[in-house]
Amino acid sequence: MAKLYFEKLSKLLTELDIENKVDGELEIKHFFSGAALYVNGKICVSWSPGGLAFKLAKLEVNNLIESGEAKPLKYFDKGRVKEGYAMFESPESANNSQWKTFFIKAINYC
Repeated sequence: MAKLYFEKLSKLLTELDIENKVDGELEIKHFFSGAALYVNGKICVSWSPGGLAFKLAKLEVNNLIESGEAKPLKYFDKGRVKEGYAMFESPESANNSQWKTFFIKAINYC
C-alpha cells in the first residue's frame, strides 16, 4: 500500500512543479502504509490512507482544524494526534492549486 501513496505523492509533486519553486533537497520515502516528503532530511508532508497532511505553523493548523477544512493527523485510529499537522481527508477531490500553496508553506516551514 505504501507504494500507492509514494506514486500519488510523486505524481502530485511533478504536476505541481514543486521542485522548481522551493529551495532545498526534496525526497519522497515510504513509511508505514504511506509516503512522506522530506526537505533537507525533515518530514513536511505525508500521504497515507487517512489523507494528505502538511506540517504547518501551529496557528494555521489550529485555524484549518477549527474551520473544519482539515483534521488532526493520526497515523492509527487509537494513536495520538501528531501535533503541527493539518490533514485533508479527500486530497484527490480538491483543486491542485490549493495543494501547491500548502506544499510550499510546509516546505518553507520545515
